[in-house]
Amino acid sequence: MCGRYTLFTPTADLEARFDADFGDREPSYNCAPGQSLPVIPDRDPGEATRMEWGLTPSWAEESFDLINARAETVREKRSFADAFERRRCLVPADGFYEWVGGDGESGKTPYRVAFDDDRPFAMAGIYERWEPPTPETTQTGLGAFGGGTEDGETGDDPDAVETFSIVTTEPNDLVADLHHRMAVILDPDAGEEETWLEGDADEAAALLDPYPSDDLTAHPVSTRVNSPSVDAPDLIEPVTGD
Repeated sequence: MCGRYTLFTPTADLEARFDADFGDREPSYNCAPGQSLPVIPDRDPGEATRMEWGLTPSWAEESFDLINARAETVREKRSFADAFERRRCLVPADGFYEWVGGDGESGKTPYRVAFDDDRPFAMAGIYERWEPPTPETTQTGLGAFGGGTEDGETGDDPDAVETFSIVTTEPNDLVADLHHRMAVILDPDAGEEETWLEGDADEAAALLDPYPSDDLTAHPVSTRVNSPSVDAPDLIEPVTGD
């Protein structure tokens, strides 16, 4: 799975890398579920939009908070299928964390996986706009069918939130030693980021394989990263023990 990641690349460098406006932002060394984080949506790839990490389908009557979607079933599961078909996004990052060993989180060792030069990359994401049901929609049953328009957009409900999920796949050789899943990393040199945003569902599905491990590295980091409230530059530093 992908349960935490980093995004501390300077804004100017991110904007040059993705050709998108990232607006005002702070670097994050511990991006966590539930946080509002920048993603690049297919509807407007020239502007990064902040969405909450943890997808809730538009038809849901309560928050789902689905942080990951499995590549093998993303086209089939009701929670993800419509978003995969019509609402895909890039999730910018410059590393992600995985936990190894132990019986519980407190006994596990966190590792940071990144490119050897810490360059930013895009993980494959999908997104939804969710409007919390009102008493009126609950009584009429509209919440069970979603309130979206024909093109997948929804109304102007001020309480509506946009949420996203990261697509995961089988791990490459490096990540396999840490976890049985990894985020789908898109290869910019092969045009995969553009295909993910602009291609049809079949073209997008063809991208859902593990990224080669050649240029990736992994090292243990402080267990302080276990707490989402901790966000500091030293979280990414290699450690030999806490």
